[in-house]
Amino acid sequence: MLINGIINPHLLSLIARVRHTNMLVIADAAFPFWPQIETVDITLVKGIPTVLQVLEAIRPNYVLGQIIMAEEFKSHNDRKTVDEFARAARGATRRFEPHLEFKKRVPHAIGLVRTGDTTAYGNMILVSA
Repeated sequence: MLINGIINPHLLSLIARVRHTNMLVIADAAFPFWPQIETVDITLVKGIPTVLQVLEAIRPNYVLGQIIMAEEFKSHNDRKTVDEFARAARGATRRFEPHLEFKKRVPHAIGLVRTGDTTAYGNMILVSA
């Protein structure tokens, strides 16, 4: 029985299959469903869990090289939120691109984790190193 770290078996299974240069999406509650990729929906209620809580939980078992986010994130959120996401990205290269380009990458990800987050454009594509 798992008692430490991530205990959600579906999420653990997905993370265990990530290899070098694979992409994993951590998305907000409103992010569209993508039938061609595996989705682990861990939404509990609005705001729980957040994208940053999921990122923090998976970091011990994920070799993170790059984080891709929508350019619109920076203009639709206050400085405090932008800074929180920057701190959470510690050690990873961050890249911003238009939201429509971001969405074109999603079908190429190994999977998607849906959260209860409501941060505008707070979705992330994690690229493993």
